Amino acid sequence: MRTTPSSPRLTPRLRAACVAIAIAATSGTALAGSPANAAASGGTTQLSRDTTQFKGVNWADPRDNFADDPVVLSGLSTSDTYAQTYAKASRIISAFRANLGANTVRLPINPYTVNGSYWKSYRGVIDAASDKGFKVILSYWEGTGARKDGFIDDTATYWPMWDTVVKAYKGDSRVYFEPMNEPHGYTDTEWADIAAKWLSTYPTVPRNRVFVSGAGYNDHVTSVCADPRLKGTYLSLHHYGFWKEYATYDQWVADLKERIGDCANRTVADEFGAPMTTGLNYNKPAPDNNYINYVQAVTDTFRQLKMGSVYWPGLRTDDTYSLQTLTGDPARPWLATTNQSGADRLAWGWGRGKPVQP
Repeated sequence: MRTTPSSPRLTPRLRAACVAIAIAATSGTALAGSPANAAASGGTTQLSRDTTQFKGVNWADPRDNFADDPVVLSGLSTSDTYAQTYAKASRIISAFRANLGANTVRLPINPYTVNGSYWKSYRGVIDAASDKGFKVILSYWEGTGARKDGFIDDTATYWPMWDTVVKAYKGDSRVYFEPMNEPHGYTDTEWADIAAKWLSTYPTVPRNRVFVSGAGYNDHVTSVCADPRLKGTYLSLHHYGFWKEYATYDQWVADLKERIGDCANRTVADEFGAPMTTGLNYNKPAPDNNYINYVQAVTDTFRQLKMGSVYWPGLRTDDTYSLQTLTGDPARPWLATTNQSGADRLAWGWGRGKPVQP
């Protein structure tokens, strides 16, 4: 999650031009090839009729996943061994299921995590989630400070990171790959080129296990949906209430649908969220409250359009949006729900529970 500016950020043209040249040089004519060719040996590429199978939450580093070192998820430590990480993650994943009914978790990766010594331990999170039957979305996050600019930080470490991740998990049907979180430094076309390069670089990964982020801050999927090179992939959308100071329920519905276009059957909202620790009641209409309007509108729309959704965040220490909080012995963590009405709306969006009661 990040604060989205009211107008698009200017793309540093020189850097973007260098990226475009690098893509052209390394990918040759592969990007112009048919989607079928890019996925030739990747097994089935058929998508389901909708995305309702993804009922999930994000599990995040307290720093919002932007880091120039390994990402360390809330409740974990770089000093944890694989076995300790696996044990802690197993309990937290079980709590996501018990408390929320989730079956999907979205996790961050970066080169510091994957290309370094922490990867052996971090794999315990992925393995534990998969062993619990969860779908796992692995998403690349850029660094912080000057690197927090919407570009891949360093292609010399980015591609080896994905080489390692794909080699480790291409055989696990529960693991999904998201080439980049919020690629807002690129134009729509530049980002589609990079996503197409990712697909051509890993042709053995089935396309229905790839999440192509919407352009910008993942804030619209219409451009990537229209690109034939990306056919057969899922699309990830981000949508937040803080993007507007105030909007009515109907305005939030219209805003969300405009960003999706006619691509709901491929789209998963893999980030959306609102304050959960401030006492708001999302189960009752409150037309004067922007966040209540927003949560009710988007969860109703997800349900109507049969879209999967992955709440931001299921767990992030000291985040007012966090729907879960750590409890108990840190070595044997469990979770408590911070706002039951928020959990109720999440469940409603997933196809369970009750609508908002007047």
